[in-house]
Amino acid sequence: MVEGVNFSFDEEAKLIFDADPPNLPDSFFEKIIEELDELLPGEGTVSERLNRFKEDFIVPDEKVDAVFEEAIREARKRTQKHIQLPENEKFELEYVTGKPWTGYNWYKGNSHSLIQLNRDIPLTIDRVVDVASHEGYPGHHVYNVLLENRLAKGRGWLEFTINPLYSSQSMISEGTANFGIEVAFPGEERIRYEREVLFPLAGLDSTRVEEYYKVFELTEKLDYVQNEIARGYLNGDLDRVQAEEKFVRLRLYTPQRAAQRVRFIDQYRAYVINYNLGKDLVKEYIESRGGTSDNPEKRWKEFEALLSSPRLPSSLK
Repeated sequence: MVEGVNFSFDEEAKLIFDADPPNLPDSFFEKIIEELDELLPGEGTVSERLNRFKEDFIVPDEKVDAVFEEAIREARKRTQKHIQLPENEKFELEYVTGKPWTGYNWYKGNSHSLIQLNRDIPLTIDRVVDVASHEGYPGHHVYNVLLENRLAKGRGWLEFTINPLYSSQSMISEGTANFGIEVAFPGEERIRYEREVLFPLAGLDSTRVEEYYKVFELTEKLDYVQNEIARGYLNGDLDRVQAEEKFVRLRLYTPQRAAQRVRFIDQYRAYVINYNLGKDLVKEYIESRGGTSDNPEKRWKEFEALLSSPRLPSSLK
């Protein structure tokens, strides 16, 4: 690509990220949407009804900082029980606008990160724990802290002072960051924490937590649709309008969110596979080594080992 050579979506995924993303038909996602259709109240398209439903679970602007700081504190506490971090590790939180992403970790070195949260998109309550864990603990911040201290400084491997975004390392980085949410806040623990702490702090109705998560868990199953949209868009089979429409129809995004995701694909291209395929790859690898949900100590041990060692995605299969 640097030399002006154009690769297909699947060629990019293989050559840059050492991965072979599956090819899923629209019917795969339509079956999930049928389940949501039965679950969501009101009239209109499933996308319209979902986004009206989610409005009841948006964190008010004046409460975002307090809610997010609490989630970071809890994620850090849970991570520190299992992974030893340097005493000087820290990160700063900054709110930004006009970005194609929701959150971003800028690792500054010396165990310090700047985490930015994009306020263009309303923050629903589920995204609080997601972003705090993915960008912070035990996600990107912890990953970079361990690489710096154990590999770059501990072993003198100076190549780990650089994080090449467009490389196979990103499949591990994004995969562990997304699976790390589940490691730190497994199943019912997350629901209980949000019901008892985050919902009240945000001023949301905590009696509706289970209702919200029934819908949330179904919508998460639609995540691979962004790979299919990126494949069609980058291969020239979809134009911008068609890509945005498909995000609305099959990922059930608002038009604003759909436009943002297409801008993300414009900038990051096949990188989108690292979030969902990366998570599934990491999850399957750790669970195959005994790190299952009913063995959390082993899960944390395998997770830490993966974070702090150089791996290729294909070596995890």
